[in-house]
Amino acid sequence: MSTSTLRIGSTKTMFDSDAERWQAVQDRDPRADGLFYYAVRSTGVYCRPSCAARLPKRDNVRFHASCADAERAGFRPCKRCRPNEAPLAERQAAAVARACRLIEGAQTQPDLDDLARAVGMSRFHFHRVFKSIAGVTPKAYADAHRSNRVRAELPRRATVTDAIYEAGFNGSGRFYEGAPKTLGMLPKAYRAGGAGTAIRFAVGECSLGSILVAATDRGVCAILLGDDPDALARDLQDRFPNATLTGGDAAFERWVAAVVGFVEAPRIGLDLPLDVRGTAFQQRVWRALCEIPVGSTCSYADIARKVGAPKAVRAVAQACAANALAVAIPCHRVVRQDGALSGYRWGVERKRALLKREAT
Repeated sequence: MSTSTLRIGSTKTMFDSDAERWQAVQDRDPRADGLFYYAVRSTGVYCRPSCAARLPKRDNVRFHASCADAERAGFRPCKRCRPNEAPLAERQAAAVARACRLIEGAQTQPDLDDLARAVGMSRFHFHRVFKSIAGVTPKAYADAHRSNRVRAELPRRATVTDAIYEAGFNGSGRFYEGAPKTLGMLPKAYRAGGAGTAIRFAVGECSLGSILVAATDRGVCAILLGDDPDALARDLQDRFPNATLTGGDAAFERWVAAVVGFVEAPRIGLDLPLDVRGTAFQQRVWRALCEIPVGSTCSYADIARKVGAPKAVRAVAQACAANALAVAIPCHRVVRQDGALSGYRWGVERKRALLKREAT
């Protein structure tokens, strides 16, 4: 029995033999997608190895190195796995990214049916795919984006109400209901750079140097690492120029001790409330970082795909750099595509040390 010759290269790789390829088809192994395609003589179609279609008889199967090879041999693409198009995960990620852009560009929150129609999905399927990729529902994403617009508008609008309407809210009541959760403080306090907001903080020492822990009444809002305690305090003050900064009491010192203990032994976990603030995109990235298991790493490209923006690798890196909650939001677990360590706002050596102790 003859088969098409695959020109994958002279170096031995996975799925080099017909036996390995057939096993991949039987296993519907997604790792083989893009490395070869299989055609079925009895149906006249060709598929990805991971296609969920009914398994053909081995005698009817031929292997091809590319879609073009299969089509030159007279086969047409399978309508189920669509081998001549981008993989399903990439198509779904692109659809979610497009929906995010539509949400971000709209003056008012788009209807779920309109979003689903715009990306070519049913309402139910779109809602499920969006949540699985973005980590939140379309409505939650739209709310987060509008809240971020309020955050940007507050410092430059004459009144809080002007900022709320400029951000796309139809009324102030709904925004005020969630304002403390969204901004970490009341709108007027946020607009005034944290004026009237009390932030407790304390500086401790750990094996990585000095560590500053700060918290509002909602939870820990900053965990900063460095060599100079005074520089860490100035960094905190720059973030909240008009807030009232006070030293933590004995109860707060226990929070600092918990953070230090987490730095030294990451597998014990950190059970403290967090006051996380950032743009809608940053929060998506940070949520994805928190899903990386202790002892594991992901690339910036992996995170970009996970948040539904596969081309936004640089934006993911910027979101990691903007993280003010060291170790609690584990941006140190993100590495380059080749596994090498790249920039870390608290120093690459600290990043290496954190990963080393997490791996043990």
